[in-house]
Amino acid sequence: MQKLFIGLSIFLYHFSVSPAMAQRHEFARNLPVYADSLIADLTYPLAWGNSDITDFGVWRQAARQKVFDCMLTPPPPPVNGYELKVLGEEQRDGYRAQKIEVRLSRYYSVPAMLLIPDGRGPFPAVNALHDHGAHLFIGKEKMVRPLANEDSLVRDDADKWVESLYEGQYVGDYLARNGYVVFSADAPMWGGRGQKEGPRRDRYDMIAGNMMMYGIDLSAYMTYDDIAGTEFLARLPFVDAERIGCMGCSMGAYRAWMLSALSDRIKAGVSICWMVTTDEQMSFKYKRTENGGFANCFPGLRRWMDYPHVASMACPKAMLFINGRQDKLFPVAGVRKAFGIMHDVWKSQKADDRLETELWDIPHSCPQRAQQRTLDFFRKHL
Repeated sequence: MQKLFIGLSIFLYHFSVSPAMAQRHEFARNLPVYADSLIADLTYPLAWGNSDITDFGVWRQAARQKVFDCMLTPPPPPVNGYELKVLGEEQRDGYRAQKIEVRLSRYYSVPAMLLIPDGRGPFPAVNALHDHGAHLFIGKEKMVRPLANEDSLVRDDADKWVESLYEGQYVGDYLARNGYVVFSADAPMWGGRGQKEGPRRDRYDMIAGNMMMYGIDLSAYMTYDDIAGTEFLARLPFVDAERIGCMGCSMGAYRAWMLSALSDRIKAGVSICWMVTTDEQMSFKYKRTENGGFANCFPGLRRWMDYPHVASMACPKAMLFINGRQDKLFPVAGVRKAFGIMHDVWKSQKADDRLETELWDIPHSCPQRAQQRTLDFFRKHL
């Protein structure tokens, strides 16, 4: 009997690893093969218009709370407020540039750049949110030119990055020359908040998974920090707290509409090249898409709302969205759907004139004309 059992076990083992069985798989292109079924089951019950809540203010409060629930435990606030340390500064053309550290949590201080226009304030201000780009060596330096005494590796890398994605113009410096206080901080894992072992993109997901083992979410920490950084900005004596905006490209654009949705401090937001619907983003329809990942993942949130539903919590604020027809990360079909969803929300609140959505003939980038469009938008709404 024992020999029969052993023989049967060996037979089953060989059967289980036969070549035909070895070809089976459940995942492809970083997605489950049943992605279409998952998408079909997403009904977004808390989206405005799907929810049974009919008062917009009450809905926004409930929707925000659901987002915060999905963001898991927030970092504890700093014990003694947003302590500021100036690490270096220099005068530039019409503004002063400071490299700073600001304590945004009891756990950590955050490296940032602060640009202050010449003259007497209070000034309008912008939280300039840097991109992802699978390039973690620099963060804030993608938005603000590093100080002249900064490490040459950082300065050279920043110049090359800005040339490739921002048409050679630092967005933060451009806004500061035009009278805006600009704050730009490193997100977790970028620049001065990186890994001891070096800025390796392949470690990002592993670290994000490990963070979840503590009951916290790495992407959420980025958003929590963006909210706290805006609060810090609002408390500066030379900033008009009633005229604060935010902007960004790529992951910075995602951060911009997320921050606009979750912070009452933000009065106007600009999002360049990050908006889509999940049914287009997370499907097998296209050879290449922006497949989400831990950089913009709040556990369970898709079971309640899609990206444009979350962004719609910013209504009736002034918001500008620009996406590119040549952008291979965000299919135009998904962009159009998302824009339509958001316009329906702003229309429902009789504020559609404050939502501007535009499709440009550009790739995934923030060219100088998009920066000019951003400046014009802020001049109108801040």
